[in-house]
Amino acid sequence: MDFKTASALHRLRLVSAPEAVSFLLLLVCSVLKRTTEFNAVPVMGAIHGVLFILYVVFWLDAWNRTKWDIKTAALYFVLSVLPFGGFFAERKLKRAAEDAVIAARARREGKVSA
Repeated sequence: MDFKTASALHRLRLVSAPEAVSFLLLLVCSVLKRTTEFNAVPVMGAIHGVLFILYVVFWLDAWNRTKWDIKTAALYFVLSVLPFGGFFAERKLKRAAEDAVIAARARREGKVSA
């Protein structure tokens, strides 16, 4: 995996957890808006909107660089619109990055000829 691909996956991983947290907070704010006088939906909506746009931009970049098949790309997009999906995406991306590092070390040491 080259540096630009690794960076794209790292950026996607870094934004996935905050995007998931902002989505959950937006849901909480929506409930509070309807049950109390507290209305933080405009603020949380803006924060979540920015983070979601960043996620989609980084997702597109990662898809372009990694050449994911449509199933993998769709999985990461669907995870972005599920309330806890960003946490699962972050975990899967972290595992993929660790696997890539292990594979690169094995190739460098001559243990694998892939």
